[in-house]
Amino acid sequence: MAFDFKKEYKEFYMPKNQPGIVTVPKMNYIAVRGKGDTNQEDSEYKQSIGLLYGIAFTIKMSKKGDHQIDGYYDYVVPPLEGFWWQDGVDGIDYSHKEGFNFISVIRLPDFVTESDFDWAVEEASKKKKTDFSRVEFLTYDEGLCVQCMHIGSYDDEPETVALMHKYMEEQGYVLDISDARLHHEIYLSDARKVAPEKLKTVVRHPIKKA
Repeated sequence: MAFDFKKEYKEFYMPKNQPGIVTVPKMNYIAVRGKGDTNQEDSEYKQSIGLLYGIAFTIKMSKKGDHQIDGYYDYVVPPLEGFWWQDGVDGIDYSHKEGFNFISVIRLPDFVTESDFDWAVEEASKKKKTDFSRVEFLTYDEGLCVQCMHIGSYDDEPETVALMHKYMEEQGYVLDISDARLHHEIYLSDARKVAPEKLKTVVRHPIKKA
């Protein structure tokens, strides 16, 4: 049975649709940075997703090739995630998507080293004849956060965020978004196949004691 991060770490991937506090450990990711409106046909965001999955599946399928990764175990590729911010904006302004900055990410299993990652970038570039130079190995230590499962359109997320912020304040915390600690979303649904009102997205914000 392939290891499934969503099932093994439900506290990070399958929270309830009520806010909760969680401490997220340091994790390694495949990452691509970009900016601009995500809905544009040839947006940097849509390009980033193709790059991420190109590397993710090169690593997953390495078991069938010559590059054998130490400690490899079979696993389900974790869900797509994103860190988001807008210059000069406190939080996220969904009415001005053209101002988005993002880091698109997919979690890496712990057995993947930076040298394994570099091999995957080289291998994918060669086999897919695509430029993967924008892809990077990112270590992110998220720490203490408030999070909630948001069910519905991405544009309706502010309602869930308001609930999260109310809850954190009641628990004695304040928001701690900064250049190093960002608005975080984990996409559990494929927006191309699921109706907007049924989309499942984990929304997570960094916090600290008041």
